[in-house]
Amino acid sequence: MNPTLSKFLIDLGLWGTAGLLAYAFRKPGLIEVGIPVNVWGYLLVSVLVMGALEARYGLHRQIWQKVGVLDLNLLARAAALATLVMFAVGFLLQTWLQLPRSVPVLAGVLGFLMMGGVRLTARLASERVRLQASPQRQRVLIVGAGEAGTLIAREMQRHPEAGLEPIGFLDDEPGKARKRLVGLPVFGRVDDLVAVAQREEAQELLIAVPSATGEFVRRVVDLAREAGLRYRIIPGVFEILSGDVNLQQIRDVNLEDLLRRPPVRLNTGEIAEYLRGRVVLVTGAGGSIGSEIVRQLVSFAPKKILLFGRGENSIFGIQQELIRNWPDIEQVGLIGDVRDEARLRAVFERYRPEVVFHAAAHKHVPLMEEAPSEAILNNVVGTQNVVELCLAYGVSRLVNVSTDKAVNPTSVMGASKRVAEMVVSAGAARAQPSQAFVSVRFGNVLGSRGSVVPTFMAQIRAGGPITVTHPEMVRYFMTIPEAARLVLQAGGLAENGKVYVLNMGDPVKISDLAHDVIRLSGARNVDVVYSGIRPGEKLYEELLTSGEGVGATTHSEIFSARLGQVEPYSIGQEVRTLRACAERGDYAAIRQALNRLIPENKFGSVR
Repeated sequence: MNPTLSKFLIDLGLWGTAGLLAYAFRKPGLIEVGIPVNVWGYLLVSVLVMGALEARYGLHRQIWQKVGVLDLNLLARAAALATLVMFAVGFLLQTWLQLPRSVPVLAGVLGFLMMGGVRLTARLASERVRLQASPQRQRVLIVGAGEAGTLIAREMQRHPEAGLEPIGFLDDEPGKARKRLVGLPVFGRVDDLVAVAQREEAQELLIAVPSATGEFVRRVVDLAREAGLRYRIIPGVFEILSGDVNLQQIRDVNLEDLLRRPPVRLNTGEIAEYLRGRVVLVTGAGGSIGSEIVRQLVSFAPKKILLFGRGENSIFGIQQELIRNWPDIEQVGLIGDVRDEARLRAVFERYRPEVVFHAAAHKHVPLMEEAPSEAILNNVVGTQNVVELCLAYGVSRLVNVSTDKAVNPTSVMGASKRVAEMVVSAGAARAQPSQAFVSVRFGNVLGSRGSVVPTFMAQIRAGGPITVTHPEMVRYFMTIPEAARLVLQAGGLAENGKVYVLNMGDPVKISDLAHDVIRLSGARNVDVVYSGIRPGEKLYEELLTSGEGVGATTHSEIFSARLGQVEPYSIGQEVRTLRACAERGDYAAIRQALNRLIPENKFGSVR
């Protein structure tokens, strides 16, 4: 027999039985001498009413092995409505039925309990079978007895095949102490972690506090390591896009969870306006920032994404990722160099981009100290090529990715990015009213290619030590997704000629970061040694020059730097001079030209 039909008949049989039992309870004497015809008529009408409601609410289509609160709520609504109808029938036909008025109510309650009971029994039997067939389960202690913690505990209970058995919670909220949630105890506060883990023989710790600060996560990780537990975490509240929590979202704790401040969350509502249905060009699309910009672009439904970069493997990688995860987004992989004006022009001529994100750049300070020509040709001349073509082809938005190293630069790389900002500002002065050319200035990006964290991890894998240049060196840090959101947000703000700065909180000591990486890696006996400041490096970075003020924007976490007036013709002349010096490899002349352009330049000094 069809399983759906079987469920339908079982439900009707249980409902009819409930009516009969209710009548027998109220009139036990009549049952002994036989059930009157009028009662059989009442029961028949009751079953027909429930049959109609069963079909209306689709109760027979419920999967009993996975029945949940919403399924039972639907059953309760059907039972309540059937009870009301039969109560009305009993009242209207009281003379013929001679039915006690409590019978419809008793029948409704019994019917709901019986129909709900058979569903819960099926679910419990199914879970018992899966539990018996599941592998050895890890005993999981959950930090956080809030909504996320209880949801994830319930998920573990529903899916024993995942090999995770929740044993209880730890939570610092006093009102939750010694309470029970989803059948599990709240053992105590987070500070009790070590004692509770040992007493309850926990094997794993799960941090289920989506709003947890870096300080809190660091404290829990330290306690977990002391207790000898593996530790994992669920994503932050903004990462749980579905509004729910499931087992697939559990991941290892990473460095972003240990940030010294909560990650900045940007309002992306105004971004859709300038991206939806547009052709978008991303230079440096295969890099850490460029590829993340691409990943976040797709949610705003651009017409087409142009992936421009000179590394064919990295462009191929992000292209395949788009094909795999966002097959409906049209994209084109384009190999080329921003220094090659002819190649860029061919791309603009053929595809006519309407929005451009310029992320192609050389970024490593010590390497650019040894190759100033490359810094100038890529960061300055490449940016000028992009700006000129954006002007020529009427691009509505150009967002240039800059860095805090452009402020009071002590390095060729920082100076080249400062000149790139000037080039974009000069282009903004020549732009049409419908265009907006802006730059975005942010700090070091955690996890980007060649950044400090992957370097530290490689040193740990090699057995240490971790090398830090100076014990007092500090930097501003942000995550890759955070950096990409800022770039997209800047395009939405679109105040022509502005340089946007993110409020990144307090800077972080690199030595503290090194110890965080050691903590997360689980490594032991790894030392931190100091190697000395490298050419071009500062002890600390700045977000504004001494001559720049700061203005508010419509976003509370983004400010705009008030730059000095940039004269387009003068900048054009200086860039041509820099290009000529770079092409002939005259490093001394490059530094002289940069000093003329950037009065606050700090070449030869370390701050």
